Amino acid sequence: MLTPALHAVVQRLQNAARQSGRPAPTLLAVGKRQPAAAIAALAAAGQHAFGENYVQEAVAKQAELASDPRAAGLEWHLIGHLQSNKATLAAQAFDWVQTVDRAKLVPLLAAARPADRPPLNVLLQVNIDDETSKHGCAPGDVAALADAVASQPRLRLRGLMAIPAPLPDMDRRRDAFRRMKALFDAQAARFASIDTLSMGMSEDFELAIAEGATMVRVGTALFGERPARG
Repeated sequence: MLTPALHAVVQRLQNAARQSGRPAPTLLAVGKRQPAAAIAALAAAGQHAFGENYVQEAVAKQAELASDPRAAGLEWHLIGHLQSNKATLAAQAFDWVQTVDRAKLVPLLAAARPADRPPLNVLLQVNIDDETSKHGCAPGDVAALADAVASQPRLRLRGLMAIPAPLPDMDRRRDAFRRMKALFDAQAARFASIDTLSMGMSEDFELAIAEGATMVRVGTALFGERPARG
């Protein structure tokens, strides 16, 4: 049974998809700084895919949830910046890495992906608004990075991810989403494996859906405010 928060988010997703004439996107629940128990509770309510910002935090939660039947078969996505020295652990712990933003990461992830696991699903993170405070490749570098990922049998190129600037002017955010959709369409025309455009968060995912998001990342609207750091 859906929790009230999950039900409300799912309704928003479905309404936005219906109004835009697009399919409802995949919901990625962002568990940053949320306890493993909160992940398990949402999983018990039917949520399947979870995003984490930090490799080691995710690994700790996975260990805590290993014997919890509510968390069996969950799909784990890394949505935070990936340092090169964490690439091996990320390739082993996650089903998706959404934040590949430089060529150096590609062979590291490919070499570390366990042979008994399916290829690692990869999204390229794009710094669509050229913010100095954000990670992500430049839009002009997407094609070359896509080529690098696609050349690795242990990786599967699935699409693009972005975090547009949190501008109060929603029309400007919409423009960023439109530019991401154009980049996505260009790469989808080159690679048959591309099917995922991850963009939009709690406060703006309706706009992202209208512009073509196939996955939205939602934390606060599902879990409430993040607990303070201890």
